Amino acid sequence: MIEYENLKKLNAPFEKGYDEAWARVRESGWYILGKEVKEFETSFASWLGIRHAIGVANGLDALVLSLRALPLNEGDEVIVPSNTYIATILAVIQAGLTPVLAEPDIQTYNIDPINIKKAITPRTKAVMVVHLYGKCCDMKNIMAIAKEHQLFVIEDVAQAHGAKQDGVMTGTFGDLSAFSFYPTKNLGALGDAGAVVTHSDEYNNTVRRLRNYGSDVKYYNELAGVNSRLDELQAAFLSHKLQRLQEINSHKQRLAAIYHELLGPQFILPIVDDRYEDVYHIFNIRHERRDELRNYLKEKGIGTEIHYPVSPVHQKAMVGVLDHYKTPVADEIHRTTLSLPISFFHTEENVREVCRIMNQF
Repeated sequence: MIEYENLKKLNAPFEKGYDEAWARVRESGWYILGKEVKEFETSFASWLGIRHAIGVANGLDALVLSLRALPLNEGDEVIVPSNTYIATILAVIQAGLTPVLAEPDIQTYNIDPINIKKAITPRTKAVMVVHLYGKCCDMKNIMAIAKEHQLFVIEDVAQAHGAKQDGVMTGTFGDLSAFSFYPTKNLGALGDAGAVVTHSDEYNNTVRRLRNYGSDVKYYNELAGVNSRLDELQAAFLSHKLQRLQEINSHKQRLAAIYHELLGPQFILPIVDDRYEDVYHIFNIRHERRDELRNYLKEKGIGTEIHYPVSPVHQKAMVGVLDHYKTPVADEIHRTTLSLPISFFHTEENVREVCRIMNQF
């Protein structure tokens, strides 16, 4: 059996460091917003090459707090990709704003800058891009559009820790960027965790208040904030794993190269472009008979996933919110996409075996 993911196997190489981190936090006697969070925030900001990182409870909160930090008014429009995971859209709604869908590029699966321009109205105030599957969006063109139309840019970097366009890291282009450290991410915690990053001192100060009941000083609340604080223990785990994030990314890139080399032409593979450094949080292929292919692989002992089986406009939660949109490109992606094994614990031999069996389909 070649599992799609196994978090125990994934985290086995980090166990000694995790044990040391747990002991350090336990013995410190300080469990909320202490030394471990500060050290991770400093290290993560340095790794990205950005001024500020603010640890929060999870990736959705990171998106919501990023939006709340901006000078936006209720009902302002935020353009989002039509094929994103629903968290991106939920964040816009929870921030009191209006999501506006723009279709992705069918080759990259990321939001198409041309469709961003088409979606802009007088009420548009921001664009929330999503670096899907581990590939950076076309940020150079997106930032030019944002500058022309005076739009804020928020990056959803939940799936693209370390991805680049022309050598520039995801999360460093926009006004604010949101990270998830959900356990399956390239930089994954052992529970929920997230971060907001920004070049701006002002946004940094606002997000820090918002995550902690709107407070800088205990019992004095300047904003109507929330309780969304990165846990000391998860911060300690993340600091340990961050030291090997480049190793994790490089391993996934090697596995992806084997898929690209060995899979036959009947499969639509992720596009490769020298301007982009992809980190393959997910290695997705597309196939007209996706469900049949998935069942075939299951019978052969190969686990797969679908990211994602239902597009946002067809989710029951979005009835009355998004169901007036027609999103044929997103629908085609959701209908045909399949995610193949590409975890840090998978070996090159595992991937060669997956390719051998897939090519017999």
